[in-house]
Amino acid sequence: MTSDARFAPLPDPPPQAAEGRKETWCATVLTLFPEMFPGPLGISLAGRALASGLWALEARDIRNAATDKHRSVDDTPAGGGPGMVLRADVLAAAIDAAAIMPDRPRLLMSPRGRPLTQSRAAELAAGPGPLIVCGRFEGVDQRVIEARDLEEVSIGDYVLSGGELGAMVLIDACVRLLPGVMGKLASGTEESFSDGLLEYPQYTRPQAFEGRPIPEVLLSGDHGRIAAWRRAQAEALTRDRRPDLWVARPPEATAKTPKNAPDG
Repeated sequence: MTSDARFAPLPDPPPQAAEGRKETWCATVLTLFPEMFPGPLGISLAGRALASGLWALEARDIRNAATDKHRSVDDTPAGGGPGMVLRADVLAAAIDAAAIMPDRPRLLMSPRGRPLTQSRAAELAAGPGPLIVCGRFEGVDQRVIEARDLEEVSIGDYVLSGGELGAMVLIDACVRLLPGVMGKLASGTEESFSDGLLEYPQYTRPQAFEGRPIPEVLLSGDHGRIAAWRRAQAEALTRDRRPDLWVARPPEATAKTPKNAPDG
């Protein structure tokens, strides 16, 4: 018997998971390959959080919404052209069968979508969790995108064989921001894109590596100097590598005092 959904086993949420949220954050994924999940989401930071009940994952097979004996989900493009297109009626039925609450975002991983940003990940992490449709073939019938109000999201200017890897990227970007997942609050506020900047360079032991020392300022113990150095490095990296981010920053951001959180 084929199950309609694959659920990661979840114990009762720990106390810290319930303090800031009424319900466990959940990602519902619609895919032709539910066996791909949790995949890398089941190990390391996201995996530990999944096992401890800080978030939940549901992977649902789109083919279970097919109505013919071959479980067909696609057809040739109207107007001609190469490849196949996911059918509107099948995908709409799969979305409806998920029976998600109306306050949950409905996303479609698509190379033509709006780019996923750190701020959008933070918005999604602050909510109840999205339903994510993973496209395949040449794409999805436009009518179901409109009828089910799907928000198209892209993880970059390139094309993958399906939306599953993109969905994993999006979920991981959200899960790490959930309360209790990262060990230190500063971990999520002093990293690339959190302040419109790329992150400053990081160093650790040994103090000298192949003739390259750790910058003296980082060993000074002067948190003010360290914060100023890190800010200057972040600004220089952003100007050089991501001028699009640099010009998009609000004017007040350039005068913002750098964060000064000791590592201890």
